[in-house]
Amino acid sequence: MEMSLWAESQCTIFDILIYYVIASFKRRSMDNHRVQEMMLLMASKIRAIANTISDADVEKLLAELLNAKRIYVIGAGRSGLVAKAFAMRLMHLGLQAYVVGETITPALNTGDTIVVFSGSGRTKTVADIAETAKDIGAHICLITSNAESRIGRISDCIVIIENQRDEVEDDALEFEIRQMMGDHKSFAPLGTLFETASMIFADAVISRLMEITKTDENALKNRHTNIE
Repeated sequence: MEMSLWAESQCTIFDILIYYVIASFKRRSMDNHRVQEMMLLMASKIRAIANTISDADVEKLLAELLNAKRIYVIGAGRSGLVAKAFAMRLMHLGLQAYVVGETITPALNTGDTIVVFSGSGRTKTVADIAETAKDIGAHICLITSNAESRIGRISDCIVIIENQRDEVEDDALEFEIRQMMGDHKSFAPLGTLFETASMIFADAVISRLMEITKTDENALKNRHTNIE
């Protein structure tokens, strides 16, 4: 995109900065970038992703979380780490939240909600559990890059976080395996910004829930672990 087009669209100073960072990437070899430049480019990508997320989908997710008897979270690989961080913040908020697979996680029942973090929406182990949860009567909320997926087809609400990730030639191939093998085209580590964007999205959801429930930060601090 030429700079004149950016000026015509009344872009912000941040947009102009990102334009020059991206232009710099195009001029230089891929083995000679400052870490700070990588951060700025990632930030620009996440900003673009945020602008594509549907308000209606987010509102539906918020309603599911607020109306759930209990909230369970699940994900594999790096997505699993994002899920655990989300569960911790839900607990700090005063909601009953559990991580699927932990030894103290109670039985799931009708009226519970399971939040699934899965870029592909078809990771076998996660999809198997999601289908079991659906059979039990739980609601399924999917955070994904692929709504038209095995988990997507059974979900009650779906939030698309990033819909331009690298394509997978073999639909049966798990997303995390492809990442670890380094089969990617984009600039981001392991070929995707899904986990990073999902983490920021999950924290933003917590901030919105704090507003809705009128919960201040002191209440969260009171529920923070004190035996570390």
